[in-house]
Amino acid sequence: MTSILEKKKKKTKRGRPTKYKQEFNDQAYLVCREGGFTDELLAKLFKTTVTSITTWKNKYPDFLASIKRGKEEHDTGNVENALLQSAVGYEHDDVHISNYQGEITITPITKHYPPNATSLIFWLKNRNPDRWRDKREIEGKLTLEDAINELDE
Repeated sequence: MTSILEKKKKKTKRGRPTKYKQEFNDQAYLVCREGGFTDELLAKLFKTTVTSITTWKNKYPDFLASIKRGKEEHDTGNVENALLQSAVGYEHDDVHISNYQGEITITPITKHYPPNATSLIFWLKNRNPDRWRDKREIEGKLTLEDAINELDE
């Protein structure tokens, strides 16, 4: 008679073999770093489903680490740079296309974007919190009497 343990050992793997390959780690890192890829875009790239991407992230720690590292580098590089540009203002070359009486005119222009105060405040508070945060830490004890005396002076 066969024991339950022996039956479990004989059990074969079921389902389709995985499409995952070790080289997907490097590819996932690169596309997440350069393009901020989502799981949906990774699924399209690797010709699989979002469910498979989730399974791979759970089953292959190196795959998950590659995705996280790529997304982090994308965020700290591109997104921080975009926030800084928004905070200080920027400009870029563009073209203006117009149609007057059937004649199409293409005029090169430079678009100017002024500094954005909200982005600037966010940048300063996060880059130098000791200097720019709203809440200040005061060392020592302050009594109500001391505070009233300070205000009177």
